Amino acid sequence: MAGPSRIIGGMGESSRGSSAVLVVVDEGSIRERVIHSLARAGHRPVLASGGRDAVRRLEEDRPEAAIVDLELSSEDPAVLLQEIRRVDPAVPVLVLAGAAHAGAAVQALRQGADDYLHRPPDPVELRIRLGRILDRHDLDSRIALLQGEISKHQSVKGLVARSSAMRAVLDRVERIAPLRATVLVQGESGVGKELVARAVHFSSPRRDFPFIALNCAAMPQSLIESELFGHEKGSFTGAHARARGKFEIAHRGTLFLDEIGEMDPGTQAKLLRVLEEKEFMRLGGDRSIRVDVRVIAATNANLEDLVERSLFRRDLYYRLKVLTVQVPPLRERRADIPVLVETFLDQLARVNAVRPKRILPEAVAALQAYSWPGNVRELKNVLESVLVSSPGDVVRLEDLPPAMSRTRLAPERGEPRAGTTLAEMERELILRTLEQTGGNRTHAASILDIGVRTLQRKIRAFGIRIPSKRRRPRRRAAEETAR
Repeated sequence: MAGPSRIIGGMGESSRGSSAVLVVVDEGSIRERVIHSLARAGHRPVLASGGRDAVRRLEEDRPEAAIVDLELSSEDPAVLLQEIRRVDPAVPVLVLAGAAHAGAAVQALRQGADDYLHRPPDPVELRIRLGRILDRHDLDSRIALLQGEISKHQSVKGLVARSSAMRAVLDRVERIAPLRATVLVQGESGVGKELVARAVHFSSPRRDFPFIALNCAAMPQSLIESELFGHEKGSFTGAHARARGKFEIAHRGTLFLDEIGEMDPGTQAKLLRVLEEKEFMRLGGDRSIRVDVRVIAATNANLEDLVERSLFRRDLYYRLKVLTVQVPPLRERRADIPVLVETFLDQLARVNAVRPKRILPEAVAALQAYSWPGNVRELKNVLESVLVSSPGDVVRLEDLPPAMSRTRLAPERGEPRAGTTLAEMERELILRTLEQTGGNRTHAASILDIGVRTLQRKIRAFGIRIPSKRRRPRRRAAEETAR
């Protein structure tokens, strides 16, 4: 698909400053007029002698637009337009038609041509019409790209940052987003490294261009090179046509390489060259293609350890870690859990076409007390299971998996972690005191040096269950069933 700006892979030169325009015109005087008009407008003409040559030029030079004469002597223009649409459905086409061929021009418009001009074309009008369809195509491409990204993913707004640990991540994202350097995002599996990468992209000047993601661990090693750099037809068994790689597709945007530690040494060497030279060749190709791509890599592995074990290139490691972002595990950002829970319950209700559910404070407290070895991904999976399997419109403590409900009744001990809020510390202190007094609120209030009514309000606000009355939820559930 043609993008807002294309790099022409010839002699390693870039045509970013102008648009390449395919010209399929037989008649010499008209062809010279078109070429002269394009040159004056700063475009680069790509000449084709006929239908087959036009298709080859489309595949090799990837022009921004095409100008097709409907009075070709050796070609059926209708067939040629169909071939152009087959090879590149998005390339804008301007057709030229004489006064006697107005019907052919109308038919061409019905077949997908974007505009037409009478031949011989007026040079000024040609430049105006071509500029108009290029601008429209550029706008349509950007709108489609942004709508697709917005519909599938959240960018910066998707990063919940109530905890101090995540606020530090957001501050880091805002500082590094405007820069051009590579970024290495580190963190445990499931913490949301791709979401952080998207936040960097959508906060950067590249936000209007593609964000392309590739999971190196999910891709067979034999195919990852083709996925990154593309391939020519016949370059290997099954390569039935030319294919663009992720680097080409991500031109002027961002390429996110997840689980970079799983990349094989051969591909690591080629990736390093692209990062340093900003160019590469497709598999089976013989011409360099220059690109402008910012690379963001992510890993849950210790790359320094892999380097010491000769499993990861040292030079690539230092090239990737120019800028780093460390994403904390969910157990170190417990203050984010209530907001994540509400967000996921709302999203998952829409995805599964079920009624949204409200979650009780005691259930939220249980989720906050759990250690979450699978991080945010595990939290989302648990909530989806609870949402579709629990009865009623409310998620209660007993609806949660046993590991979480038990954790709430016997929370982790130890010193408060960095990032723990005052409210979390107060809730934990009240809970420990109530357990120490066997649930005696008067005694607990005396130890805490607060009034009994104040303690009652805090118990309700924090959703604390009194230790000596743990059977209350079952009794309430039984009474509701009886009703």
